[in-house]
Amino acid sequence: MQESFIDRPDQLASFVDSLRTAPWLAVDTEFMRERTYFPRLCLIQVASENRAACIDPLALEDLSPLKGLLLDPAITKVFHAARQDLEIFLHLWGELPTPIFDTQPAAALLGIGDQVGYGALVQEMLGVNLAKDHSRTDWSQRPLQRAQLRYALDDVVHLGRAYTRMHARLKALGRLEWLEAEFEHLTDPATYALEPMEMWKRVKGRQHLKGVRLAVLQQLAAWREEEALARDLPRRWVLKDELLLELARRCPRDHKALSRVRGVDNALLRRHGDGLLASIRKGLEQPRQRWPKEKPRPAKLDATQEATLDILGGALRLIAEEAGLSPQLIASRKDLAALLEGATDARLLQGWRRKLAGEPLQELLRGNRRITLTDGTPLLESGEG
Repeated sequence: MQESFIDRPDQLASFVDSLRTAPWLAVDTEFMRERTYFPRLCLIQVASENRAACIDPLALEDLSPLKGLLLDPAITKVFHAARQDLEIFLHLWGELPTPIFDTQPAAALLGIGDQVGYGALVQEMLGVNLAKDHSRTDWSQRPLQRAQLRYALDDVVHLGRAYTRMHARLKALGRLEWLEAEFEHLTDPATYALEPMEMWKRVKGRQHLKGVRLAVLQQLAAWREEEALARDLPRRWVLKDELLLELARRCPRDHKALSRVRGVDNALLRRHGDGLLASIRKGLEQPRQRWPKEKPRPAKLDATQEATLDILGGALRLIAEEAGLSPQLIASRKDLAALLEGATDARLLQGWRRKLAGEPLQELLRGNRRITLTDGTPLLESGEG
């Protein structure tokens, strides 16, 4: 494996040229997000079968050669838990690398774990114990130490090796196509679209508000999101959840009333008083039909439905055991309830889950399948005969 640290344009151009015919590239990033809204990209690691490099975006003003490589549709880009890395590239370039392969959902289809961490994956697939010494490194500091670069390179070197083994196993099992919908979702820019008016759903403690006060919270949370985005600051630095809730609860109408709210100091009042009051007014003016509402809790099942759900759960465990997967990966009890209720958009009727479990469970509900016991062993069988 030829390894390098790249912080000059000529190095980047040479490295990119050497990888243009690679069938796949393992990719990872290191970033900092504690003080910003958007992640601050500090390092990009890329590896092929025989070359690997740490690329320094803090030293390189022009990353367009790398952009061309990672956007090349002929090369599969391999990530582990890809979402944050892809979000970074979308913010950086306005486009997403495609096609991709994410080893985290792939690991779940191999029975390794539903949300397996990278270290556990490498241990399972390669028998390698990765060091964790630099997991909390400040990657914005320069120069980077040799041990930090080793840690960063190991992420993509082992990722590539794990990918080739996982790909072969999934192909042998006929499960590669199961991942297509997941990867399409990850490479759809709409997945990362910001919806300020939906941010009230992330505010802790919102369940204590009802009616028009939820409408006020919705407006305040949207204001905070837009302010954080414009200033590239963490949401909590603009306004903490506790203060959002108190403002929505008390609904101050003027600067004097606003100043009496605990947590509103003079600096906040001067800088954001008008914006906060405008958001509160906007929330109070919303007609009742536009007030946001929490999703209603599902209706309580009766004894017969609960028993049926238990039977579906047992059948699901039999299906999962035969497939070598965890039942939780395939469906939750809530998913089973949706199937029982006949929901056409039930998760068990989407993608690979439909053929594996959704249709067999529907057949069980219709009486076309049954669970039998043979010498104390349960089996899910055809209901005929």
